[in-house]
Amino acid sequence: MTFRQFAFNNVIRNKRIYVAHFLSSAFSVMVFFVYALLLFHPDLQGELQSTSETMSKLAKMGMNISQYLIFIFSFFFCMYSVSAFLKTRKREFGILMVHGMSTKQLHRLVFVENLMIGLAAIAAGILTGLVFAKLTLLISAKVLYIQNGLPFYLPWKAVAVTTLAYAVMFFLVSLFTSKTVKVTELVELIRSEEKPKPEPKASLGLSVLGLVLILAGYGTVFFFVLQRAFVLPLLVAGVGLTVLGTYFLFTQLSVYAIRWMRGKESLFLKKTNLLTISELAYRMRDNATMFFMTAIISAVAFTGIGTCVAIADPGLVEMETPYAYSYYSTSDNDKESQHIKIIQDRLTEAGFAYNMAYYVREFMDDGGMLIKLSDYNALAKALGKETENSLEAGKVMLVPVNYHERQIWQEEANRPAQVELSINGIAKTLSVQKASSLMLFPDMYKVYVVNDAMYDQIASTREEGASTSKMFHFVVPNWEKSLDVTNQILKEVPQNDAEGNYYLSPLVSYWLMSKQQNGILFILSSLVGIVFFTFAASFLYFRLYTDLSRDQQQFQLISKVGLTRKELKRIVSQQLRLMFFLPMVVAVIHSSVAFLALQQLVDYSVLLGSLIVIGAFLLIQVLYYSIVRSRYTKRLLVHFM
Repeated sequence: MTFRQFAFNNVIRNKRIYVAHFLSSAFSVMVFFVYALLLFHPDLQGELQSTSETMSKLAKMGMNISQYLIFIFSFFFCMYSVSAFLKTRKREFGILMVHGMSTKQLHRLVFVENLMIGLAAIAAGILTGLVFAKLTLLISAKVLYIQNGLPFYLPWKAVAVTTLAYAVMFFLVSLFTSKTVKVTELVELIRSEEKPKPEPKASLGLSVLGLVLILAGYGTVFFFVLQRAFVLPLLVAGVGLTVLGTYFLFTQLSVYAIRWMRGKESLFLKKTNLLTISELAYRMRDNATMFFMTAIISAVAFTGIGTCVAIADPGLVEMETPYAYSYYSTSDNDKESQHIKIIQDRLTEAGFAYNMAYYVREFMDDGGMLIKLSDYNALAKALGKETENSLEAGKVMLVPVNYHERQIWQEEANRPAQVELSINGIAKTLSVQKASSLMLFPDMYKVYVVNDAMYDQIASTREEGASTSKMFHFVVPNWEKSLDVTNQILKEVPQNDAEGNYYLSPLVSYWLMSKQQNGILFILSSLVGIVFFTFAASFLYFRLYTDLSRDQQQFQLISKVGLTRKELKRIVSQQLRLMFFLPMVVAVIHSSVAFLALQQLVDYSVLLGSLIVIGAFLLIQVLYYSIVRSRYTKRLLVHFM
């Protein structure tokens, strides 16, 4: 038997331990390959560039960044998993050295084994990616709203980049891990599994600090949102406090809580709780870092994907403008009537119902806008909203221009009692009669509505011959389906002219760009999130099987005190449920706070999308738990009589 054959047989013999490491590594290779497949596709960038050059750059930059993230995280994941496996093989290494293996040969053995697993993962990941390449391109074309689709091509460049990147990574992992194998006394190596674990300790102060940090993190995020304090360091601080608090939650508070339960005799001495709680104290402390990593990684996956699902809603673009077409025209535009008729005719020919309204734009000296009540009511009627009957002379109605203003002005105490208007150099102070709940004027600085008589009085102060402007708005119920008619309209009505006398803004074009942008973000966040979630699930698998030999010995001893097989299985199930779902519960809480904060920024519900994302991951976790519990319990109780 050659040395390579010996290493290969070692991998096959330990396949139960290495299977999660292999599958997770192969999955990360496959996702990396998918990014490369899209990145180097000859048609993808051209299609996106026809919509927006910025969109093309965003797609390319995002895929590159995602590849770097997956590659870097895969490196640390592999380092962690291989190091965990090596700890379980100390006894095996001791036996090999007793039979004459040198330290150099031991390092070489570890290096060759890891390299074999890495090369197998590269081959499996790329082959799986090639098998599903056509499906990947079909889904990507759908998500990115590419009408012509993405034809299949032979991705040799993607294969070469993926192979080279992961070959280098697995070579470095194999080299580093082989050098980290510590060869101490043979007796210590052989008896490593027999060493007792120290009593876990926890600090009450650090336990309380963990809760305080998490609450402070939540508070900072909500301050960022509710106070519109959109400063990146503030958001980073909120996330950092939450992450640090989560670390103390698992390393300190969880152990302290279990120690408290041990002090409650009515709970601790009930049925098999004595064994379950005692073992949990050790498991929680041993696995605290793993729980922490799993919770944070899962929260990132939930939040990233859930946010992309939320911003895919058409309600996001409708928050910015509720109008399918907006046509701006100055008094110098001699094509105004012709253009408006073209839009009306093409919509009618295409079978689209529509409502049209317009208003004259009277700008104040500070950039705000004054609207007369009849124009306001025309826009409200076009949208099917409630109109205003009248406004008193000398009073004004506030109109919110964003979701934040609308929320604040719902309470009368939050509205200003008076406003100072300055138009054409003439200042007026008007009392605030009420605030509208409608956002009819997107992209404005400030909007005030007065009755028609006062508006005409103010407009009369305009200099003679001064240019005026109108804004025509078309409300189309099914505007999401108006892409074809919009393309037809744009052939006859250019979006703007060189003199700036008019411009046409179709909502469906902006929505398409937003949809593609969201599609890019969805692909990036989904694949990265799924890889992270897979790694998190693998961490659980690693920890279970690294402790398997010790747990088998422990349960054999426990069985001698008279516990039945059913009772032992119940103890194992209780411990596994905590390991699998405690980090998930923390991740769901963190993600829910993020979604609640996001809800404060948008005018539509993000509940359904967030529930779908979290529910899908929880379902996967339940299935994974069921499979692992069945296999692990069977292995654990294999010698139980």
